[in-house]
Amino acid sequence: MEKFREDSILFVCLGNICRSPIAEGIAKEFAKNMGIDILIESRGTSNYHVGEGACSNSISVSLEHGINITGHRAKQLSESDLEKFHHIIALDESNFLDIDHPRCIKLGEFGFNGADVPDPYHYRDRDGFLEVFRMIESAVQNLLNEKF
Repeated sequence: MEKFREDSILFVCLGNICRSPIAEGIAKEFAKNMGIDILIESRGTSNYHVGEGACSNSISVSLEHGINITGHRAKQLSESDLEKFHHIIALDESNFLDIDHPRCIKLGEFGFNGADVPDPYHYRDRDGFLEVFRMIESAVQNLLNEKF
């Protein structure tokens, strides 16, 4: 098991192919631009997509904003992740409840009054992915400014 890191963030959604890879990519870019060295990763609560890349709409919307998540591969959340990461960030209420951990908080707490970041995978609408990207971008910026 890896050592617990206070300077770490783990973003968690359902399948780790849409929202959490976007959040991971944005957070890494913001952290780099802020000059802070922190561990940032993402996971899914399910095992539906383990080993798959991010979905095509997540990749294209991210690339349009200068964020490259093409190398992402989905991983499932594990107990060791909960022991390793300090900030565990759920993208919606369902994942928050599935994680059920005292250090877990919803991303929506950082600018959306606790609102869920909707899962665009079900709609496959490119505009939905763009809206989700913008929500995540704003909340991640607030998260990093508050915690680091």
